[in-house]
Parts: sequence; C-alpha cells; structure tokens
Amino acid sequence: MNLPNSTTVSETPQEFANRVLQGFGNLLLLSRALTHRSYLNEHSEALEDNERLEFLGDAVLDFVVGAWLYNRYPEMPEGDLTRMRSALVHTAQLADFARMIDLGKAMRLGRGELQAGGNDRSGLLCDTFEAVIGAIYLEQGIDGVMKFIGPMLITASEDILENHKDEDPKSKLQEWAQGKGYQAPQYMTRNASGPDHSKLFEVDVIINGKVSGGGVGYSKQAATKQAAINALERLGLTEHIPTKTDKN
Repeated sequence: MNLPNSTTVSETPQEFANRVLQGFGNLLLLSRALTHRSYLNEHSEALEDNERLEFLGDAVLDFVVGAWLYNRYPEMPEGDLTRMRSALVHTAQLADFARMIDLGKAMRLGRGELQAGGNDRSGLLCDTFEAVIGAIYLEQGIDGVMKFIGPMLITASEDILENHKDEDPKSKLQEWAQGKGYQAPQYMTRNASGPDHSKLFEVDVIINGKVSGGGVGYSKQAATKQAAINALERLGLTEHIPTKTDKN
C-alpha cells in the first residue's frame, strides 16, 4: 500500500466541508482546524496549526455535552451526569466520533506523522475533532456545534448506558482498595518505548505494596486505565467495566 506523501492529503478542506459541514464558509478557519503542527513544520505557506482551536473546542465540548446531558436526562443525578460527560468527551470516544465522519483523510499531517499512521491514531483524531468543534463554534456558535454533534451524542450515550461504559475502572479499584482498608492504588510507569510521536507506555498498579495489575497504551492515561482493568479482572470485579484498550 502506498502512503500519501507530505505534500498531499486525501481530502481538501473544501471537500471535507461539502461532505460533512454543509454551509461552512470560512475555509481558512477550517484549514487551520485540520492542520497539525507537523504539517506546519514542512510547509512554509501554512500560517498556523490547530492547537489553539483544539483548546477552544475542548472547552466548548465540555459545555455543550454537559448542557445536552442536562436536557436529555432530566432525572439523572449530578454524579451520573458527570460520569456520562467524562465518557462522552474521553479521547477514545472523540476519536470514534472522528472516525464516524472519516476525519482522518482530511487531516493535514507531516510526512512522519502520516507514515506513523497518525491519521488513524486516537490522540490525533481526538485533537483534530476538538479543533473542528472550535472552528464550528467560531463561525456558527453553540447552536452550530449542537447541530453537528447532537446525533453523535444520541448514539454514543445510548451505547454508554447500555454497556455501562460510564463506570471508571480506576474509581472502582480505588473504592475496593479503600473498602479493604488499603491506601489508594498507586500507578507507576514501568517502561516507555518508541518514538515521541508513537510512544508505548507500560504501567503497573500497586495495592498494599504489591503489583496488582499492568497495562499498556499509547498514552499514560490509556495504560493506567488498562492496568486498573487488569487488576479488577484479577480480583473478579470486572462486571460492567469496559475492557477495550484505547489506542491513545
């Protein structure tokens, strides 16, 4: 299979807008949202990467998802709403949203990131999705963001509730440890290998002075979560806990 070179992308911002964001007019803003810093380093004509838009989109998503949940589930307690929001704005979930709209083929990445499969890596997909949300907010406001993401939230929230994906394995493990009179579990990075753009982390979870589980992932967060899941599996406490490993 031939990889795309650093001077081409599979889809232009205009094509992406026509396919996914009908009516989006500011193509310079959209182009910025799709541009990773690795592309900027290789293309002097590119003026700005998407990191500021990612920052904005992250904040907008927290608000929009919170407001959507508040209205969608009027009887849901505050604690459950908080867990649901965390599940909906988690890296893995936002990356799934990005895959739903085939965002990867419109991402503007440098040669190294493309060769490393960056356009299908959860971390980069999540970041770019947040940047696109930031761009939509700047052009169309909260209503535009809600119109764009609302249908995705319906599908994802139903899946989360049906499969209990809002339950946090780290929290469940800590509750178990404290119930046994132990201190809170400690997570220690055992190893980190690979290039900076695709580093693999290995994490152990220690309870009462003993290694109780281990996990790997392409971020410390993902490896830590997997270590907690592994510990829960050993303890026979994995009912309703999702076991899918995040890519990032």
